[in-house]
Amino acid sequence: MQTRIVKTDGLNQQILEAGDGPLVLLIHGFPELGISWRAQVKALAEAGYRAVAPDMRGYGGTDKPAEAEAYSVLDLVGDMVDLVRALDETTCTVVGHDWGAPIAWHCALMRPDVFTAVAGLSVPFQPRRPGGRPTPIMAAMAKRAGLGELYINQFQDPEHHRIFEADVAGGLRKGFYAYDGATPPDRQSTGFIAPGHDFLSEVAEDATLPPWMSEAHHAEYVAAFTAGGFKGPLDWYRNIDRNWALTAFLQGRRIHQPSMFIVGEKDPVRHYAGQHEATLKDWLTDLRSQTVLPGAGHWLQQERPAEVNRLLLDFLTGLTPQ
Repeated sequence: MQTRIVKTDGLNQQILEAGDGPLVLLIHGFPELGISWRAQVKALAEAGYRAVAPDMRGYGGTDKPAEAEAYSVLDLVGDMVDLVRALDETTCTVVGHDWGAPIAWHCALMRPDVFTAVAGLSVPFQPRRPGGRPTPIMAAMAKRAGLGELYINQFQDPEHHRIFEADVAGGLRKGFYAYDGATPPDRQSTGFIAPGHDFLSEVAEDATLPPWMSEAHHAEYVAAFTAGGFKGPLDWYRNIDRNWALTAFLQGRRIHQPSMFIVGEKDPVRHYAGQHEATLKDWLTDLRSQTVLPGAGHWLQQERPAEVNRLLLDFLTGLTPQ
């Protein structure tokens, strides 16, 4: 397993990689890094695949453009297309977790010639729908349900990343704790924020690291986000409405490649995106498996590495050899 910089069009991308064979690209979410996939990189390499986990645009050792507009879904999919090329490959299977899942789904949706199979963890495919932009719709849904404001709406504030930068170690600890399957249900986040609070103030001050996260692993995240900050990662959220405007050409389009989906039974994302799980088979025409991991929370590939590795390898071995 090695870490290196790959130069792509206009972006230097840091990747974690191992193995030889068909390429599997592993896309992380927020607040994660390529190292979030260590267990999968190792398992896939041992099984005969070339596993590559990049630090995504704005994260870790990868470049961090200053402009918020540089973090649209078109930019992020383009990064992955060009990373495949820079790795001297022409096709791959793409796997995404959290924010990485929508990027993986859009990779498959927009470039089926490159991304010949797709897997999503935590966040189901959500088709573009006419008649409104996502953040106002989500805000309206939250208000009707009496749940408070969805954190994604707070993240639209161009200065909101500073709440994380004020205490990087504490903010990461709270974030991992609030979305973990081992956290008691009454202390888990729902994603909806009460008046006068924010994503971090909602979480108890005595929050601990999840059982799967060592102090040393936590320190790796702290070092990366202390150096790189949180503006780039939150700029992904600040492009949600813009992404809707940019993707009118995808209206009604389905994913026809082999696909799979995994979610934790206790994943807080299900409070605000879970309704899309029921319609996955309508939009993923070759959905090979859809799995709910009992008792698991949001950080699936790190909480339950053995189960996630088994499911991914079952999916990969069922594909036609590339």
